[in-house]
Amino acid sequence: MAELRAAGLIIFRRMALGIEYLLMQTSYGCHHWTPPKGHVDPGESDRETALRETKEEAGLGNEHFKVIEDFRKELKYEVKGKPKTVIYWMAELLEPSTPVLMSEEHQDYRWLPLTEACQLAKFPDMIETLKECDGYLKQQA
Repeated sequence: MAELRAAGLIIFRRMALGIEYLLMQTSYGCHHWTPPKGHVDPGESDRETALRETKEEAGLGNEHFKVIEDFRKELKYEVKGKPKTVIYWMAELLEPSTPVLMSEEHQDYRWLPLTEACQLAKFPDMIETLKECDGYLKQQA
């Protein structure tokens, strides 16, 4: 059985009251909230996918953020009985007021502090990933 593979970026910004994470609500399925991500196209690397999907889904390109090179998280779970791997990198939005430009794949987005982001994310592995991001950033401070 072919494994599904996807990649994305966990985008964060530094605000006066602390770190905020970008979550986007899908316009399909159960309308879950996730960072921008998508399926890896043939011949495309995980990293190329993460950058392309972030541009397509949130309108944020390389010029808008800095990827945190030494933070990479791999999630494995099943979707409709098929194994799926999702690779995330973390990226800091360089200018906190940069607008998010949603694609038709999403119906809403929010910038949220960790606790609220975890409440919206719902899936345990995504919650744990957000907490790991936050812990990483606190260690770097």
